[in-house]
Amino acid sequence: MDAKVSIIMGSTSDLPMMEKAAKVLNDFRIPFEIQALSAHRTPAQAMEFARGAVAKGIKVIIAGAGGAAHLPGVIAAWTPLPVIGVPIKASISIDGWDSILSILQMPPGIPVATVGLDGAQNAGILAAQILAIADAELMESVIAYKTGLEKKIVQANDELTAVKYTYKTN
Repeated sequence: MDAKVSIIMGSTSDLPMMEKAAKVLNDFRIPFEIQALSAHRTPAQAMEFARGAVAKGIKVIIAGAGGAAHLPGVIAAWTPLPVIGVPIKASISIDGWDSILSILQMPPGIPVATVGLDGAQNAGILAAQILAIADAELMESVIAYKTGLEKKIVQANDELTAVKYTYKTN
């Protein structure tokens, strides 16, 4: 089985967050690989990874990083594949804003799809949606997932009707 998605992170300290993307991909039965690469500490390896991703059969890259968070942008500069950036609120972070802005504010020609702070779960879902464009079976799984989200809210509203307050009108 060959990976279709690559999950990369600036260091293994990001793993607890990035595992959320891995769980989503695993639940959708999408083969993936996961590794640590650093735009600053291993720039040659990061470039080699990005340049070789297409040849390996990778279709989407999810790149998480905290602090200066240059990894998603560096990878996007070296590959034609879609890159989904996950800003991570790291121990060295300025409340996460440095990570968000480093990934979000890319120059023209180097797009990085950016999810919210610590949004690795959404990155996994977005990767599944991208792959589902060319995979009817996966599209059905994504549709079922979205339908499940709707059912949870409908059920929650049904449960809220049982909550009683003197001045509650519904």
